Amino acid sequence: MSAQAGLRRFAVVWAGQLVSVIGSALTAFVLGVWVYLGTGSVTTFVLIQFCAVVPGILLAPYAGAVADRYDRKRIMLVADSGAGVVTALLLVAVSTDSLAVWQVYVATALTATLNSFHIIAYTALVPALVPKEHLGRINGLMQITQGVQIAAPLVAGALLGLVGLRGVLLVDLVSMVFAVGALLLARLPDEAVRPAGAADAEREGIGAGLRWLRGAPGLFALCAVFGVWNFLFAIAGGLVQPLILSFSGPATLGVLMAAGGSGLFVGGLVMGVWGGPRRRVHGIYAGLALGGVFLVLHSLAPSPWLIGVAAPAFLFTLPLINTCCVTLLQTKVDPAVLGRVLAVVRMLSTAAMPVAFLMIGPLTDGVAEPLMAADGPLAGGVGALIGTGEGRGIALIFLVVGVLMLALAAYAWTRPRLRTVDDLPDAVADETPSPERTLG
Repeated sequence: MSAQAGLRRFAVVWAGQLVSVIGSALTAFVLGVWVYLGTGSVTTFVLIQFCAVVPGILLAPYAGAVADRYDRKRIMLVADSGAGVVTALLLVAVSTDSLAVWQVYVATALTATLNSFHIIAYTALVPALVPKEHLGRINGLMQITQGVQIAAPLVAGALLGLVGLRGVLLVDLVSMVFAVGALLLARLPDEAVRPAGAADAEREGIGAGLRWLRGAPGLFALCAVFGVWNFLFAIAGGLVQPLILSFSGPATLGVLMAAGGSGLFVGGLVMGVWGGPRRRVHGIYAGLALGGVFLVLHSLAPSPWLIGVAAPAFLFTLPLINTCCVTLLQTKVDPAVLGRVLAVVRMLSTAAMPVAFLMIGPLTDGVAEPLMAADGPLAGGVGALIGTGEGRGIALIFLVVGVLMLALAAYAWTRPRLRTVDDLPDAVADETPSPERTLG
C-alpha cells in the first residue's frame, strides 16, 4: 500500500468520525444546559463530566488489551453502533417526556465506556495506516475533532431553538449512522486492523502496557506530567461554562464556546500542516507555559470580550500538547503493545480528573465564592485585581490553576529524562510495508 493510499483511507475514516463527533457534541451541550438550568447546581452539572471520565479510567486497560487482540475496525464499529443505541434511548425518553437527570448520567457513562474502546483502537490503528513522517500532521488533524466538540454549542444553541432537544438527538443519531457507514466503506490494511501482537496480547494480558512503559522512563515521566496537566485542565474545563453563565446567558455561552472551539480547530489545522517541532517535548513545554498564561487571563474580569480572546488562545495550545504526546507514543512504542500502552497512558494521565470534578462543586460553592463575596475575606486583596461578587470565586480558581500550570511547565523543564525523551529509539519504520490483503 502506498503512502497516498494509506492517507486516503485514513481520510474516509476521519471524515466519518468527525461527523459523529459533531453530533455527539451537540447532544452533550444541550443535555448539560438542560441539567444546569433545571437544577441551578454546579455540582449536579459537573457530575455529568465525572460520569464522562470515570469509565474511561476504569476500563482503559481492558480496552487496550482488546485493541491489541482483536480487529480494531470492528471495535470501532461496535462502539459507534452502541453509542447510537444510547442516543436512541435518550430520544425515546425525550419523546415521552420522561427524561430525568439520572438518565443523563447513565447515558453519559455508557457513551464514555464505548468511547474508551473506540479511541484506543482508533489511535492504535493510525501508525499502521500512514507513514511515520506524516504522523505529526495526521495527529494534528485528529485534534480538529476536539475543536468541533467545543465549537458545537453555537450550532447547538440555534438547533435547540429551532428543533428542540428531540431534534438535536435526531441529528446525533444520523451522524452516528454516517460514521458507521464510512467505516464500512473504508478498506483498511490487514496490519492496521489486525494487530501483529495479537498472540502476545493473549499471553501477557493487560499488564504488558504498564511493564513496557516503566521500562521507558522518559515516557513514564511524560505520562506523569500529562496527568497533572489533565487534572488542572479538568478544573478549568468544568468551570468555564459556569464562569460565563455567571455574567451572561446561554446565547452568549454558545458564542463563547464556539469561539473557544475555533482556537482548538485552528490549532488542529496548524498542527495538520506543520506536524509539530522536531523535538516534540519542546512543543509540550511551550503548550504548558502558554496555557498557564491564558488561564490566568480568564480570571481578570467578567467580560465576554476577555473570554472571547483568552479561551481560543488557551485551547489553541491543546493540539500542540496532544499531537506531540501522541506522536511520541506512536513512534517510540513497540506496535505489538501499542494499544495497551496507550490504554495505560490514558488511565494514568486521566486518573485525577474525577477527583477534580468532585472537588469543583464544594470548592466553588463552599470556599471560593464566599472568599470572593463583596464582603469576603479576599475582597480587599485579590478582589481588587479580579473583582468580587457572583462568579468571582470561579475566577479565583482560574487564577490559581493558571499559576499552577506555569509551575508545572517549569518543573517539567527540570526533568532530564523528559528533556531527552525524543532521543529514545523509534519503534515505527519509516515506510509502511505493503499488506498481503485488505479488509472490507
